[in-house]
Amino acid sequence: MTDLAYLSIAEGSALIRDKKLSPVEWTEALIARVEQYDGRLNAFLRFMPEIALSDARRAEAEISAGNWRGTLHGVPYGLKDIIDYAGLPTTAHSAILKHNIATADAFVTQRLRAAGAVFMGKLSTHEFAIGGPCFDLPWPPARNPWNRDYFCGGSSSGSGVATAAGFLPFAIGTDTGGSIRNPSTMCGVTGIKPTYGLVSRRGVFPLAFSLDHVGPLTRTVHDNAIVLNALAGHDGLDPGSIARPGVDYTALTGKGLKGVRIGWLKHFYHDDIKADPQMGAAVDAAVLKMQELGAQVTEVKTIPLSQFQACNRIIMGSESYAIHQKWLRERPQDYGDITRQRFLYGAMYSASDYINALRMRSKYTADFHALFNDVDVIVTASAHDPACRIDDEKACEFIYSRQARAPFNVTGSPAIAVPAGFSKEGLPLGIQIVGAPYNEATVYRVGAAYEAATAWTAQHPVLPA
Repeated sequence: MTDLAYLSIAEGSALIRDKKLSPVEWTEALIARVEQYDGRLNAFLRFMPEIALSDARRAEAEISAGNWRGTLHGVPYGLKDIIDYAGLPTTAHSAILKHNIATADAFVTQRLRAAGAVFMGKLSTHEFAIGGPCFDLPWPPARNPWNRDYFCGGSSSGSGVATAAGFLPFAIGTDTGGSIRNPSTMCGVTGIKPTYGLVSRRGVFPLAFSLDHVGPLTRTVHDNAIVLNALAGHDGLDPGSIARPGVDYTALTGKGLKGVRIGWLKHFYHDDIKADPQMGAAVDAAVLKMQELGAQVTEVKTIPLSQFQACNRIIMGSESYAIHQKWLRERPQDYGDITRQRFLYGAMYSASDYINALRMRSKYTADFHALFNDVDVIVTASAHDPACRIDDEKACEFIYSRQARAPFNVTGSPAIAVPAGFSKEGLPLGIQIVGAPYNEATVYRVGAAYEAATAWTAQHPVLPA
């Protein structure tokens, strides 16, 4: 049997279903691993072994009685701490909400409870999903499991760390300008931002209403599709939720790449914002590998990356400031310095700035989606740089803006980050695969085929004692 720390959802679920692995045994092994290593990584903001063992025992009893609920039954997971779990604090990693207790489950929490998954706890985030890494908050920032002296990405930082470190087979994060895909790339795991509206944001503390997405982080592409199967669904209480027919997102993960049309969005990282040579080379090599696997590759072009970034920045800044305006006036000292500075940028935008950004968003989205008349997916960079040192504030700020993730929050397109190698320092590199709206299945197909042809996901960090 694979080491329980790195057992995939698919493997673990099959063993549980066949009664060859107890959910309690798996959960106990992961609890021990968290207790041994997380003091050096800070993935968990609130570790809940008692709840985990209770959930695991319930799952074991149900399965023993012949009541297997499905693939996530008995599988451990964690929630980014802007996602509500009834009866527990939702702090957003901030002193502002330090004593805030959730009165109801978020929609995604409800879905995971119904699936019989095992809740392990709340995971670190950048403060309010924007400010980080910060060292002036009530809790320390999460650290990269490949080297704890390095940045792990954010804002779903704990979700990326916990998944990469073998603490959890999956975690739930959020993404407004890249906050699932950034830690996925920096930590060497897989994370998707689904199509806007596919997964409900109800019960998730907002950063920017029209850009926020919820999605899973996993160690394999197939596992990611499994989790999305559980999360996707219409929620009438989320005004952004879209009613769609049910889809099995795992259906194409073994189909290979023969005949798949891939658009190579090269100018984002070769010309618009030139990527670090190691990251650029990794993306180039990944596209060539896909071509070797039978894909038809053509270069595609869209508007400059900087225009997408400006659009995302103005919308996010305006909407986030509207959410935080009262606290910024009454309790500015309770924010971390980085968070406060980022939110205050939003005060500088006028109503006309915001409206014009929304108008441009419509144009950019229509132009970008037109590319899918000729290709099935688009491949480009995620981060433009490997992780920097976590204590280098200037470097963290520098690489924060050097990315190609924000465009797809603007367009609402499904976008997944997949591991694509390692830097000379031994830090993960990654690529990004983008699809047409609601075409997650094809995105997963391409990601799974690339993953199967490479060895990146089989490598795991050596954790600091």
